[in-house]
Amino acid sequence: MLVLVAPGQGAQTPGFLTPWLELPRAADRLADWSDAAGIDLVHYGTKADADEIRDTAVAQPLLVAAGLLSAGELGATGAAGALAGHSVGEFTAAALAGVLSEEAALGFVAARGRAMAEAAAVTATGMSAILGGEPEDVVARLTELGLTPANINGAGQIVAAGTIEQLAALAENKPETARRVTPLKVAGAFHTHHMAPAVATLEALVPGLAVSDPGTRYVSNTDGQVVGSGAEIVGRLVTQVSNPVRWDLCMETFQKLGVTAIIEAAPGGTLVGLAKRALPGIRTLALKTPDDLEAARAIVAEHANQAE
Repeated sequence: MLVLVAPGQGAQTPGFLTPWLELPRAADRLADWSDAAGIDLVHYGTKADADEIRDTAVAQPLLVAAGLLSAGELGATGAAGALAGHSVGEFTAAALAGVLSEEAALGFVAARGRAMAEAAAVTATGMSAILGGEPEDVVARLTELGLTPANINGAGQIVAAGTIEQLAALAENKPETARRVTPLKVAGAFHTHHMAPAVATLEALVPGLAVSDPGTRYVSNTDGQVVGSGAEIVGRLVTQVSNPVRWDLCMETFQKLGVTAIIEAAPGGTLVGLAKRALPGIRTLALKTPDDLEAARAIVAEHANQAE
């Protein structure tokens, strides 16, 4: 069974959209999505520097646009047995599942990015990835420091979120069993109480959305469960802003569903890396440039017939 996944914030790098713009109609699609998002996605995906695309209000719609563009070029959504996204990647997955139109997803996620950027501006906050260590030891140390385990990613990775001072204390006093602590390229403590103001902003936008039930299994970050109601998916997209991402539970669900291959939409790499460690033996591929499409299509052809 094929699972198609979409990455979250921090996966973006300067110029990563440039090769995708060489494909037919790519520029037109990005122009339409730029109108929906209210930002110039082509500029930010090709010419902006690392600091510009680190801005939450830019990074979030940019990542969703990249995911939709690369997945659309692959054309494998109908062949996938399940869809999922990490954090903001859930918006990509929701659009691919037909819960929201592409334009609605871009407009909604742009509002999310702006609201989260405003919330992040109140207090200097950030996130750091903790690699290795016993999960209980890691969570215990985070609790001591007043940090939140914002992303429990499985495969030996937990992401801590909190104030800059709390993260500095973590770097100096990492859990004994952890290998290292790495700051992430994000501009706030996402998926924590620091993001609570953004939840109300998004809740106010929900009544104006046209929502459909998913046409493909949608696996939620909230608890790793398959959610069949479009209204519930949108509700979870809203509340997930201030709640932890449980990617570990998503991968457990992939395994229970019988996953045999995972393809990660652009800018791919992070989720495939986690899958290689947590789900050994499955085929994986990250879409980084259009050069990866041929190999990805071969995986689709091999594993699509195993979808239930």
